[in-house]
Amino acid sequence: MKAQYSKYVLQFKRPSGTSRGVLLEKETFILEISQNEKKGIGECAVFRGLSFDDRPDYEEKLQWLCENIQQDPEFLKEELIAFPSIWFGYEQAMLNLKHGDHLYFPSDFTKGETPIIINGLIWMGDVQYMEEQIQDKLNNGFHCIKLKIGVDWKSEHEVLQKLREKFSKEMLELRVDANGGFNKEEAKVVLQQLADLDIHSIEQPIKAGNWKDMAELCAETPTPIALDEELIGITDFSEKKKLLEVIKPQYIILKPSLVGGVSGSDDWISIAEKQDIGWWITSALESNIGLNAIAQYTFTKNSEMPQGLGTGGLFTNNFDSYLQLKGENLFFKG
Repeated sequence: MKAQYSKYVLQFKRPSGTSRGVLLEKETFILEISQNEKKGIGECAVFRGLSFDDRPDYEEKLQWLCENIQQDPEFLKEELIAFPSIWFGYEQAMLNLKHGDHLYFPSDFTKGETPIIINGLIWMGDVQYMEEQIQDKLNNGFHCIKLKIGVDWKSEHEVLQKLREKFSKEMLELRVDANGGFNKEEAKVVLQQLADLDIHSIEQPIKAGNWKDMAELCAETPTPIALDEELIGITDFSEKKKLLEVIKPQYIILKPSLVGGVSGSDDWISIAEKQDIGWWITSALESNIGLNAIAQYTFTKNSEMPQGLGTGGLFTNNFDSYLQLKGENLFFKG
């Protein structure tokens, strides 16, 4: 068995606003594992500024994996515990090596028979740009929309108010993602304002790491809270369990590239379900390679909630896509 990797820089079609600033490009790494004239491809999708494994020795560890690819998977997993995106890339490449074509998790989804329902993601920008995106999603039949908030709450609140005036909660599910954009006192006010608009949930209202404050918010909130960044960097199973027991969120959101891939996501889901905590899966600006793998994995988890999967349409130089969006339904086209 042999392995090699290559760096690839994805270019955004237009600058994409987040609470961490405006993104122009996204760096990623493609891992290829070959054996007996077969090969498997995976994506190590490090997210600079957010990933737990955004470290100076990232490529060094990738090279280490390539040199040690014949080692036992459990040994590799232990060695890569602090590099969740590299581990996930390895999982993908090994699954693809096993199943061939563009398959990672063969299912009714990969047969093209059953789609995954996804939410429409609205990027930050001025009010006009956000409203244009929303109208486009509504025209395309989306029933669940997620908006990034936390930069200009006054304007963002107005956009949400206008949406609710036009569409009831039965017609349109609205989710918001604050990326830790509020302090605790601000969050208390925002949570009530969101409840008044029948918002489904808010992701990460305050910065990660403040377990006590987040637990207090989750205990009192009129709007369900979903943990996102809070999960990043928690690698020990007992620590994952402790985090959810202490904070008691209403939901958790799983980005496989950031929480340890398939095995890491499976851990979080098993713990959450035992504590009656809801969950859904979200992509994190992967290329079409990683997105394909995440979509196939997501289908196997049998969630009926709209999932937070991208469509690969943000970049000018993406790889070929094996996913196709029809309205809010994401299909595998093979």
